[in-house]
Formats: sequence, C-alpha cells, structure tokens
Amino acid sequence: MRVQRLAAALLVALAAGCGPAAATDRVPPFRPVPPQPYAVGVRHLVVDPDGPRPLPVTVWYPAEPGARLPATAPTTAHTAEPGGGAATTDPAGGAVTAGPVPRPGAPVAAGRFPVVVYSHGLGSLPELHAPLTTRWAAAGFVVAAPAYPRTNLRARDFTRADVRNQPADGWRLIRHLVRLDARPGDPLAGHLAVDRFAAAGHSAGGFTTAGMFTSGHSARLRAGIVIAGGGLAGSFAGPVAPLLFVHGGADPVVPESVGRAAYARSLGPAAFLSLPGQGHGAYLTPGCPGFAQVLAATTDFLRWTLYDDRRARDRLPADALLPGVTTLTTRALSG
Repeated sequence: MRVQRLAAALLVALAAGCGPAAATDRVPPFRPVPPQPYAVGVRHLVVDPDGPRPLPVTVWYPAEPGARLPATAPTTAHTAEPGGGAATTDPAGGAVTAGPVPRPGAPVAAGRFPVVVYSHGLGSLPELHAPLTTRWAAAGFVVAAPAYPRTNLRARDFTRADVRNQPADGWRLIRHLVRLDARPGDPLAGHLAVDRFAAAGHSAGGFTTAGMFTSGHSARLRAGIVIAGGGLAGSFAGPVAPLLFVHGGADPVVPESVGRAAYARSLGPAAFLSLPGQGHGAYLTPGCPGFAQVLAATTDFLRWTLYDDRRARDRLPADALLPGVTTLTTRALSG
C-alpha cells in the first residue's frame, strides 16, 4: 500500500544513512547568541495526557557545563547496507565525530533560549532525528519534538491522513510550553524565550511545519524549516516569517518539485537548499554528503531568525554550499 511504501522509504532514508496560540506582549530578558556550544540535556513530557490526542514530547535543551559528557570522541557511522551489514567509515574513509551526548534530567543552563518545534515524518520518532536536534540544542536552542498520535512508528492506528491534524498539535505544544515557562518548580520555567519559536520538520513533518503558518498565526512563530516536504492547504499566510527549504534533488518520496512549489508560494525571506542526486533524507545522517552543510545552514538560519544574529544570516550562503553536493537559491534574505 502507498502508506506502507512511504513509511518504509522514510525509515530507510533516516536509518540507512549514506545508502494557534494568542500573541503575547511579554518580551522576556534575552541573551545574545552563545559563543560556545552547550552540553545537552534531555527530558520527556506528555501534552494533554488524558485528552483525545495525548502528545508525548522529547525535549533537548542547553545544559549546565558540569553536565557535559564526552561529545567529540571518534566513532564510526553505522549505516545499513543492502545485504544487512554495516558500514564502519564515512564516505571519506575516516572516523565520524560524535555529536552531543544528551544527559537525562541535566540542569538547564542559565538564561532563556529560543524554542524549535521539530516534527517527524511518517513512521518515524523524535529520537531518529537526534543527530540534528541535539546539535541545535548544543547551539543554544530548546528543541521540542512531539511523537504524533497516528503517524509515529509505534502508532496503533497509523494513518497518513492524520498529517492534516498535526499543525494543530504543534500549536498545542507551543501553548503548553508557554504555560510551562511560567510554572513554578518546572526545570524549564524561566528558561524559554516564549516570543521566539521556530517550527521545523522532515517529510510529513515538513508538511506539518508548513501547515503551522496559516493566516493569522501567532507572531510567536518567527521562522520555519521545511525538510523534504511541501505546503498544506492554507500554508504560508501572514504574519510573514522567514522560511528555509531543504530537499534532495532525486527524492523519490516527495519530489523536489513539491518543495520548489512551496518555496515559490511562501511569503517574505526564503532560501532553498538543494542536494542534487540525493534522496529523501540520507543528508540528515552524520558523515553522509551534505550533512555538514545542512547542519550549518539550518543553525545559521535559526541563529539569524531567533537570536537576531545578522552575521549568521550573512554566513549562511557560504556555509550552505559545497560544490557538487549542494546548491542554494535565496530570496530577500538581506535587508
């Protein structure tokens, strides 16, 4: 069936490797973009546990330096091969540097941090996206990733059509986090920049992200990253927010033309990072061609849009490009 094929393709892409809320007038105290990476903590919570759509959420966040675990030890990229074996080196033949190692329950670092709501694709889970999301957390962002009720890998009643309901789930999560920031005793209370949210997601999560930008959406949502996705009905209406699209040029699941069409429909500043010849998501795997450029471009984009870091915006075109691996199209990023 079509659903099973899409879910299987998504899992292969991620696991096989190289193979609205009301607007607020409150502006909390806020620090400039951090100069050094943070250690990373992780916690789990459930939004509306007794409601009709309970939403388990994995949260990665900047942690106190004392919580740091070894994060730069050499390791190898373990990628599934057609015969069931495992690759032990990256495409250049060398070791792959590990990313941050999240520590459950680590103390939150001092300060307030912008928040990224990250949406998984069909038949996926938040933890499958940790190579990207933990690095964003180390760069100074709280990343909240829901497991959507009817499209995650463990869903009892899996249905692709439920993607249309997921933008509302994303907004439920934003509202929950705004309340949590003001909840005495919660570890994240006072640490969330509740006027500085971004949405990001891969595949069906990219469509979910686009669907959060409907007419009249809260100005809390300041930016979006659509990876291997496209638009939903009503997407890309005001308020205008900068958008970054990332897409493989040979994506067999969501053709690049779908992402290009969404880019053309979007309003305001936008960029389209293409990976010619690549499929549905191997470039999200450390050690695979394009991962470094996707990580750098998305981090620059988040630093610009959520930390007001114009130097990151100016770095983005150079950081995103590697001849033969990526191309970049931009619209009104400067000014």
